[in-house]
Amino acid sequence: MKVRTILFACLLLAVSGCSRLTVQNYSKIAVGMSYNDVTGFIGTPTKCDDVMSLRNCTWKDGKRSVSVTFAGGKVLLFSSSNLN
Repeated sequence: MKVRTILFACLLLAVSGCSRLTVQNYSKIAVGMSYNDVTGFIGTPTKCDDVMSLRNCTWKDGKRSVSVTFAGGKVLLFSSSNLN
């Protein structure tokens, strides 16, 4: 029984630690950074919309989210919500 509890706790920690939406990764985003650079450290966006040469991408993980607007493939604006 102890082994199962320990294995379950390790699995829970591993799964909860998989999110790439962290304050550390968000702080790496900078104006002028390429789309490929951003996706390299926070992963594939949940959703992207292309409007008049702008690409608005959102990454979501539960309540956490990051939004980035790209112009010409480069970061123009970015914001986050509920990152701890």
